[in-house]
Amino acid sequence: MKKKVLSLLAGLTVAALALTGCGGDTAGSSSAAKSLKVGATAVPHAEILEAVKPVLEKDGVKLEIVEFNDYVQPNLALNDKELDANFFQHKPYLDNFMEEHKDVKLKSAFGVHIEPMGIYSKKVSDLKDLKEGAAISIPNDPTNGGRALLLLEKAGLLKLKAGVGEKATVQDVVENPKNLKFQEVEAAQVPRTLEDVDAAIINSNFAMQVSLNPTKDTLFMEDSTSPYVNIVAVREGDENRPEIQSLIKALKSDEVKKFIEDKYKGAVVPAF
Repeated sequence: MKKKVLSLLAGLTVAALALTGCGGDTAGSSSAAKSLKVGATAVPHAEILEAVKPVLEKDGVKLEIVEFNDYVQPNLALNDKELDANFFQHKPYLDNFMEEHKDVKLKSAFGVHIEPMGIYSKKVSDLKDLKEGAAISIPNDPTNGGRALLLLEKAGLLKLKAGVGEKATVQDVVENPKNLKFQEVEAAQVPRTLEDVDAAIINSNFAMQVSLNPTKDTLFMEDSTSPYVNIVAVREGDENRPEIQSLIKALKSDEVKKFIEDKYKGAVVPAF
């Protein structure tokens, strides 16, 4: 009799462990399937993602935001599967990044907004007042540097070699009537140069981080025809994951569009 009882208890214990194990795996799988870790720079990307959280929750997806303060680590972390997606860059930057990092395989899943790049100055209130030999700071990464030079060309301050487009470098400047002197600086650091240069070309997200208002403080700014739409990037093959599709759906929602329009008042423009 005792042997039968022990045998029965052992059998029940094994069954209980098996059920617990199955239940644990299912819960873990369900939890993983309903969570997203997205890397972003602070302003406006992380702020927009915070606005997305309650919209995503309606789809049963929990969003974790990981903030970065540079333009390199978010792509490396995504490629290394430390993130499910990132949101900080435009496609020309991503394309150039992958040219320089051949082992990185990422793609754009969705275009969210445009952050118009602007020309700022604490020395002059009009670009025509820039003096001969004025110092101009621009981002030093290839795509944002080229973008800054294109903006200076559009403002009438210089002329670039025909056809160079967004890949323009300072070596492609063919006409420079004011003999402007260019200081190439990491994009995030350009706002810090404002006190020392005559003008600076700053991405809107970094301008807002130092309390510059892109719609009020710029001397010249990109218009709505800018091709530099900020994107959600994912690993190749992940764009159709249900969680990523939920993120895209949430970002395209009326709630998020209204948040962008109300909070940034033209400094950040929805691209959908």
